[in-house]
Amino acid sequence: MKSKLGRMVAVLVFASTVSVASQASAQQRTKVGTLRCNLAPSVGLIVIERQRLSCSYTPDGPWPPERYFGSVTTVGLDLGINQGGRMAWAVLAPVAGPIRGGLAGSYVGVSADAAVGVGLGANALIGGSRRSFALQPVSVEANTGLDITAGVSKLRLRYAP
Repeated sequence: MKSKLGRMVAVLVFASTVSVASQASAQQRTKVGTLRCNLAPSVGLIVIERQRLSCSYTPDGPWPPERYFGSVTTVGLDLGINQGGRMAWAVLAPVAGPIRGGLAGSYVGVSADAAVGVGLGANALIGGSRRSFALQPVSVEANTGLDITAGVSKLRLRYAP
């Protein structure tokens, strides 16, 4: 059972890495803003972890900030409890300018996280409207608790006008 789970996680991580890498190189992107999210506390369930989040997108330029709500789900190894945290991503898009609600949608990528007390993690994700956005971590999670995570992450964002 343990070796099957390990193989499943390895295959998922590899497939996601190849997919994200090919999508990221398929189009040139420019930084259009920053997405900052607060993550709710969670309990790891060995194969799947889900955390709720609330986010604020601050565009580069004269446009107003936007709010988003959603969740991040990790499929893979996840053991432990964490007290939540914060993440910030640089938002990369094919063109600059206002994106009003354009970050809404699903994003996928590979994730890794370890926390004993205060921990660090990183998640690079591709998705949004027509899978045209890339989210590159600029500041990592400040999780507190005892938690180890490695797998494929899916981020879902809903626009909150």
